Amino acid sequence: MATGSSDSKRKRPRNLRPRVSVLRVGHRVGRDPRLTTHLALAARALGARRMYLEPPDPDLSARVAALARGWGGSFEVEGVDDWKRVVRAFPGRVAHLTMYGEPLEKALPRLRRSGSLLLVVGGAKVPPDLYRVADVNVAVGSQPHSEVAAVAVLLDRLLGGPAASRFPGARRRVVPRARGKKVVEVRRDR
Repeated sequence: MATGSSDSKRKRPRNLRPRVSVLRVGHRVGRDPRLTTHLALAARALGARRMYLEPPDPDLSARVAALARGWGGSFEVEGVDDWKRVVRAFPGRVAHLTMYGEPLEKALPRLRRSGSLLLVVGGAKVPPDLYRVADVNVAVGSQPHSEVAAVAVLLDRLLGGPAASRFPGARRRVVPRARGKKVVEVRRDR
């Protein structure tokens, strides 16, 4: 096996999935907590590893952290004061999800080759700079839609469906069934 700088120039193996984070720009504290919580839950369930929230909302971050503790995984919401700093410092590709970008089907091959991918979604008013600083502006659909829908559709197409029915460290899990609901507590052997 070769070593040195040639290893870093190799293409990523096709079976590796990008490490995905989400950045929510323009969250309106007090007005958007339900929508932003749904965004975090969808991102977590479909394979994202973390969400950055601008501006910070400590109550929302705490609620999502509590949910992740109960249902497993390591997903967290990190409040940030400057979305541009997050975008500039991100070590991978930045994809702004919008209805005005290039079609999702055209962008997907490049997104799949990303080692790390930051999906950026805006709130009520998307800063015009976002269109310029993103590596790619991706149209999940060319009609108005929510940021939750955009992230969910993209993650489903990108990562191939729900991340897993069982997340590491889960205290509870859903038992799939045709009718009714069944949630079981996960026993921990001590």
